[in-house]
Amino acid sequence: MDLPEPLRQRLGGLTRTVFIDQNRTQPTPEDQCVFLSKDDEVVSSLPLQMSLYFNLWFFPMWWVCEVIMLHLKYPVLPDYYKFILVTVLILMTLIEGIRLYLGYVGNLQEKVPELAGFWLLSLLLQFPLILFQLFNESILVQPLERGVHIVLSLFVLTEALSGFVALREMVHHTESHFHLQQFAGVQELRT
Repeated sequence: MDLPEPLRQRLGGLTRTVFIDQNRTQPTPEDQCVFLSKDDEVVSSLPLQMSLYFNLWFFPMWWVCEVIMLHLKYPVLPDYYKFILVTVLILMTLIEGIRLYLGYVGNLQEKVPELAGFWLLSLLLQFPLILFQLFNESILVQPLERGVHIVLSLFVLTEALSGFVALREMVHHTESHFHLQQFAGVQELRT
């Protein structure tokens, strides 16, 4: 299951503007020699994949702990915090499922738009939501909650950092491959 084409194109455009060095227009001859000798180079990130794997196993435990703690403190919370916490739990559950899926597909299949979507979801949505739950003392954060929130926030932060590095390498690899294909096309026209 791939992303819809308009979303894929927008994420691809965003990725090109953020992760491509605008000063460098063509690969250097050294880059071409290195690339030509490694036609089937794998640019998937092992640290990102390991973090995604462990996060996939940790998230159900986080969810169960969060539901239990919410159930226990629900009667003493103000009404607006009841609504906020239930909404945040639902949002985080949906975002985490989508985020982990995009991370797996983007990293293992080396798809730049999916990995960019994963990175944006991690940085712009999931990380602020987990920090809200970790540092807002008005929601009566319990010790178990604090522990699982710290672990989840470390996973998200690690995935965001390693995702940035992986995304940068994939974009560079894709850019080099594109330039080399153009170079090969020009050589065929000359002969």
